[in-house]
Amino acid sequence: IYLLGGLATLVSARRIGRVAATFQRASNGMNQNLLNNLLLGLPMMVACLLLQALLISAAIGYYKRHEHRLGGGSFLKTTGVITGVMILLTAGNLAQIAIWALLFRVLGEFEQYGEAFYHSAVNFATLGYGDIVMSARHKLLGPLEAVNGALMIGVSTATLMMAFQGSIQKNTK
Repeated sequence: IYLLGGLATLVSARRIGRVAATFQRASNGMNQNLLNNLLLGLPMMVACLLLQALLISAAIGYYKRHEHRLGGGSFLKTTGVITGVMILLTAGNLAQIAIWALLFRVLGEFEQYGEAFYHSAVNFATLGYGDIVMSARHKLLGPLEAVNGALMIGVSTATLMMAFQGSIQKNTK
């Protein structure tokens, strides 16, 4: 009985050792994928931030150049200025989606750029449809792009709100 108990313990220890070794190999692969995704995703986020800053500067410049049209309470003129700001900010967000899509295409995740752009837009807007999923090797890039998109859409919203507030102040004087 003692012999059987010792043998069972030995078999269990070997099994646990094999499971631990398998887990170690898998986690090394996961850690490497995590590191690779971070090394790809974080510079993309910085590039998107720089692009967003350029487009915000353009949107603010547009607003300042057309600010004189806001006085007098003209709904159409005010709407035109706000629409111009919105279009510039949206163009910036679409450009960021395009950059992420290009990365996905270069990594071989998609054969068609249109499919990569669609997937990128779903990630950036944090919709998460789940109809297209990237390979396990690069799937962390999706959540990184979603975080990037949430931040950049928030920055765009703040800029658009600045334009709204400015127009309200001009039209209530």
